[in-house]
Amino acid sequence: MKTILVVEDEEPIREGLRDSFLEEGFKVILAGDGLKGYKMVLAKKPDLVLLDIMLPELNGLDVCKRLRSESNQTPIIMLTAKSTETDKVVGLELGADDYVTKPFSVRELVSRVKALLRRMEKKSEKKEGAEVVAFDDIKVDFKKFKAERSGKKIDMSKTEFKILKFFVSRREEVISRDTFLDEVWGYDEFPTTRTVDNFIVKLRSKIEKDPKNPKHLITIYGAGYKFIP
Repeated sequence: MKTILVVEDEEPIREGLRDSFLEEGFKVILAGDGLKGYKMVLAKKPDLVLLDIMLPELNGLDVCKRLRSESNQTPIIMLTAKSTETDKVVGLELGADDYVTKPFSVRELVSRVKALLRRMEKKSEKKEGAEVVAFDDIKVDFKKFKAERSGKKIDMSKTEFKILKFFVSRREEVISRDTFLDEVWGYDEFPTTRTVDNFIVKLRSKIEKDPKNPKHLITIYGAGYKFIP
């Protein structure tokens, strides 16, 4: 269950947001001023903060600035009655992830919260998956350039590691051959789309139990390839 911290000094808005997010299955904690909200971020470690700008003790912009200066990356959506472009830019430049102007639709706010949490989860998955990934009976450590099947070493080239790492970062997405050429080989080299196909064949021979009927590196005819863990 995700925890939302609502930092809002107007009690009707604060309580209304609490009720709305409870109905959506979130755990909700509340703060009525900026200083208390700042301390609760550190103590309670919420998954996301709904942060009003006009707050007593410490305004929302200062709360955001202080958290980001301390390398705290808790997702923040700013709530404010201010609607000028300058105000929005200031909030975003200080490190806020999104900005909602009062009066706002609670339904839209809930959707934005869910979307931001999904983005953060994907970002976290990619970051974690960038070093070590395991699927089926395969374990790959990209930092050490080490791959194993059931504890036995798999010999892979540096390019094969790069291809597999890119697959992992875009898992279950269809990746075109041209995208592979740009992201794995880059513009300084001059391989062809056939080069991509050849490397995929080699990679399948090393990580698929039945390379002729692959379960992980799937061909999407006319489009490219897709990695399924």
